[in-house]
Amino acid sequence: MAYRKWLVPFVSAISGWGLIGAAEPGAPSLFRTTAGMVLVPVTVTDHTGKTVTGLQREHFTILDEHVVQPIVSFAGEDSPSSVGLVLDVSGSMRNTLGDARTIVGAFLKTANPQDEFFLLTVSTKPETVSGFTSDVAALERTVPQTSSGGMTALIDTAYLGLSQMRHARSPRRAMLIVSDGLDNNSRYTKSELIRVALEADVQVYSVIVRDGATGLGEGFPVVSSMVAKPIDMARQNRGQYFLEELSEKTGGLHFRAGNAGEAQGAVRKASEAIRNIYVIGYEVPEADSSGKWHRIRVKTDVPHTTVSARNGYYAR
Repeated sequence: MAYRKWLVPFVSAISGWGLIGAAEPGAPSLFRTTAGMVLVPVTVTDHTGKTVTGLQREHFTILDEHVVQPIVSFAGEDSPSSVGLVLDVSGSMRNTLGDARTIVGAFLKTANPQDEFFLLTVSTKPETVSGFTSDVAALERTVPQTSSGGMTALIDTAYLGLSQMRHARSPRRAMLIVSDGLDNNSRYTKSELIRVALEADVQVYSVIVRDGATGLGEGFPVVSSMVAKPIDMARQNRGQYFLEELSEKTGGLHFRAGNAGEAQGAVRKASEAIRNIYVIGYEVPEADSSGKWHRIRVKTDVPHTTVSARNGYYAR
């Protein structure tokens, strides 16, 4: 398929980014500095999923390969963000596309004036609806015009989104995927996408729209042809678990939306989490040019909270 052409250059481009070392112009990253430091974006949520703000460096402990590292830099504030929006409009979303559109529209309404967004849609092949823009009103008018149909190239569309992130102007970069998690037409694999997401230093948030035969809204009659078969349910569950894994490994959050209330809560919590991130910095523990994977873990002493951060990085 012709659309693979934009995927191949991205592989060669991203392989030279490196998570430790000098940052390249035009490709800001929270996970890379010129001072031999590792900078880790961290989100803390309470038992309800609400973002916890106001914490200080003494509330955190960070480990690199199980060894506690001294925290040498710390920041926590609501900062402008560059956010990629991935909206699944493929045939598997025909019962829930209206709800998915509503989720994206509601998220855009939480934007700060300094934020920027791009919008991609998932179908038989990835489609760029809009490159990075701060014209939120134009995006809000565009989202309702999307229509459902085609096969599902979810992984390839997310891959394209990571490529678009090279043009982000803000160091705080995230991607929000609104989908049921199904994929039946991608050229790239799940493991390839996760690898690239970790190298790109983009936190992936996902709102998994579940089709409970009727979608999120009301007014859909339940008939036998709309009831999912066991094999379809198994595929759907695998897709949902994949999006959860992608979010967890990149330090983002994931939500399952089975009704309007859950959808509204997911939008609010995702917006808060993306814009209120702690950035913890520590010195590179050792000189390492092997490209090996370094496991990291971030902990907090605040009770009844959950810490979300990427689980490691590749040494350059």
